[in-house]
Amino acid sequence: MRRFTVRAHLPVRLSALGKLSTNLRWSWHPPTQDLFARIDPRLWAELRHDPVRMLGEVAPGRLDELAADAGFVAELDRLEADLDEYLDRPRWYQNQQAAGADLATGIAYFSMEFGVTEVLPNYSGGLGILAGDHLKAASDLGVPLIGVGLLYRSGYFRQSLTADGWQAEHYPALDPQGLPLRLLTGAGGAPVLLHVAMPGGRVLRARVWVARVGRVPLLLLDSDIAENDPELRGVTDRLYGGDQDHRIKQEILAGIGGVRAVRAYTRSEGLADPEVFHMNEGHAGFLGVERIRELVTGAGLEFDEALAAVRASTVFTTHTPVPAGIDRFPVDLVRHYFGASGGDESALMPGLRVDRIVELGREADPSVFNMAHMGLRLGQRANGVSKLHGIVSREMFNGLWPGFDAAEVPIGSVTNGVHAPTWAAREWMDLARRTVGPELVEEGRGWEQLTGIPSAELWATRTVLRGQLVDEVRRRVRASWLERGATDAELGWTADVFDPDVLTVGFARRVPTYKRLTLMLRDPERLRALLLDPKRPVQLVVAGKSHPADDGGKALIQQVVRFADAHDVRHRIVFLPDYDMSMARFLYWGCDVWLNNPLRPLEACGTSGMKSALNGGLNLSIRDGWWDEMFDGENGWAIPTADGVTDEARRDDLEANALYELLEQSVLPKFYDRDADGVPVRWVEMVRHTLQSLGPKVLASRMVRDYVVDWYAPAGRAGRAAVADAYAGARQVARFRARVEAAWPAVQVVQVDSSGLPDTPVIGADLSLRAYVHLGGLDPEEVTVQAVLGRVGPDDDLTDVVTVPMSHAGAEELGQVYVVDTQLPRSGAVGYTVRVLPHHELLAADAEPGLVAMPAR
Repeated sequence: MRRFTVRAHLPVRLSALGKLSTNLRWSWHPPTQDLFARIDPRLWAELRHDPVRMLGEVAPGRLDELAADAGFVAELDRLEADLDEYLDRPRWYQNQQAAGADLATGIAYFSMEFGVTEVLPNYSGGLGILAGDHLKAASDLGVPLIGVGLLYRSGYFRQSLTADGWQAEHYPALDPQGLPLRLLTGAGGAPVLLHVAMPGGRVLRARVWVARVGRVPLLLLDSDIAENDPELRGVTDRLYGGDQDHRIKQEILAGIGGVRAVRAYTRSEGLADPEVFHMNEGHAGFLGVERIRELVTGAGLEFDEALAAVRASTVFTTHTPVPAGIDRFPVDLVRHYFGASGGDESALMPGLRVDRIVELGREADPSVFNMAHMGLRLGQRANGVSKLHGIVSREMFNGLWPGFDAAEVPIGSVTNGVHAPTWAAREWMDLARRTVGPELVEEGRGWEQLTGIPSAELWATRTVLRGQLVDEVRRRVRASWLERGATDAELGWTADVFDPDVLTVGFARRVPTYKRLTLMLRDPERLRALLLDPKRPVQLVVAGKSHPADDGGKALIQQVVRFADAHDVRHRIVFLPDYDMSMARFLYWGCDVWLNNPLRPLEACGTSGMKSALNGGLNLSIRDGWWDEMFDGENGWAIPTADGVTDEARRDDLEANALYELLEQSVLPKFYDRDADGVPVRWVEMVRHTLQSLGPKVLASRMVRDYVVDWYAPAGRAGRAAVADAYAGARQVARFRARVEAAWPAVQVVQVDSSGLPDTPVIGADLSLRAYVHLGGLDPEEVTVQAVLGRVGPDDDLTDVVTVPMSHAGAEELGQVYVVDTQLPRSGAVGYTVRVLPHHELLAADAEPGLVAMPAR
């Protein structure tokens, strides 16, 4: 059955409702939500707070009534003016430019999923929610960003439970016309159709839907159109569905089709093309190949010249701390889709050789194409999503920079953040507007000023929000049991599930094995004792989806459900199915403690605890991801880790025991120890400290500003330098890299002499080094020579190193001479060496080419 949505014909006086419903700013703007709720409060709740569906299903007579309601119309006019002002007023980005900051004129942000609102279910978990928060914060700050992704006709799946607690998946059919989207059209109003060549002479066509996320357009490509054959219509059917063949078609469309969608959009809107392209994970990595093709066929550049131009203006963010989390395709599959049309030229990418495309995704196994490796080769600037994840990423990808220590791998970090207006409860937002002021709050700033609120008011706010969560838990538990086959007659007990005065712990996230959903069940009787303690009980709300193909994850969910189904504890522990943004808000608002117990260091960032912290929740977490850098001993609790224990079962036992002990000895006493007014003073002071210490750090506005200043602006400058004067910079970098790679085998540190040290040197003693280097025909300005000093181990490995640049001092018979006077930086066993790296002003770092020469051992 094909379905479509018919929207109501709005009275002229209410026409602004259409504008308000289709700009997703309403999803984080409570006054606009309240206006739609006034139309029909019951229908608003039934439709899960969806303005577009509301306008499609409300009775026409009701709209006529509202058109004659002076109060409603006045509020509508005010909110329309407020939206217009939000869209037009210069914001932080424009103010920075006015003050002389050299910022990028436009950024295209590619992601495989976007979690902007549950009304647009184009997300599965943290990656998509992060992308949605990125767009919202960019809008609030005025960043000229365009989001690019795919529109999945069934989104991710809806989750329910069977009678025995097994996860069941349902895939609702989504009608784009019933979503807050508009079609991208060209001249004459015809929909823009993108074309991507497929093997066998077929063509994958896609239209482009545009969602307005405040000031930011989000372009979503849709292959479910009549112009495609049945197989190609299904390319955008489901998020993370299908086999590898299906997945590579999705990623080809996202990357190659995504660039073409950006070009079509900027033409239609009269905008300049983006200067910077940002890959949020490697899924859309083929965007770099498409941009290379544009320059080869459109500007006459050679492949390496085009690659240099593309690299300069590309940012790549990796989100996975384990190789298993990376998309890897058989090389033969890549060759199939990019296959030769004659000779070795690609049919999909005319002007490019297939071997050069395959080379971008090369890894140690020649039969595998690695999307993350391609992202790193196409992006001159790369980052992880927390400080710890940056360290893990440098170690994981160290093999791409042989000869360099992991610490020198050119991958930085930008710690993720969350969008306060989306995730903070209204009660906190109202307090923030009163305390901080509306303009700073709109940009997600000033959260630390909430520490001035009196303790009694802080505690009262937490209590109100916990009560709202209890009501939502009861509603959802009852609905879930009915769906599992129970009857009304046997569900009276659900009215007493949870207690608004009991310490509430939340655990909600995707359910891969490393997140350890069932660690809390390691000792079931100890957990039962915590739940049923007569004086200091705990109540635990759990939620999360397992990938449809992951039976191991589903078994973990079933284990939790079966424990929670037991008659003696079911009022204290619940598993809520169908975890999505609408449920998540209640959890973040109402939980006193947010639990996170992954296997360290497998959590790249993990932003759910940040959202809890914005609402005065305290984190109880393994020191992984963001918590590793932001825990300070007073803003929550760090669960000790059994690092180095290789027996997984023993490690789980040790860390579960540490979790139980923290709950028993620290968390519960602080919560239940009350003063004469019933306020847990020590607990509230931890809440206050959390708002002060984490409030400024966990915000998406901080994250986006970090990207703008430290990543987008340098990438924009590098991109402009590469393309200026008919791509002179790109041609120069390409020639330099070719010259260096040809000469490098002959580059050699011939001899190193030292002087100046006494017989028994002490730390800080002067050391003079003189090195003789063969440059293999390179000029001295084309290299940098460094002295590397550090602790030396039994295998002559240097650690804890200090790098000191050496100065060129002429040429002698042994080679070019480099010298330096420095001081011994360490005590103990110290060693030194000298190394040579290529150097060019248009490279982001000397380590970028991955070449290093050192003395022969």
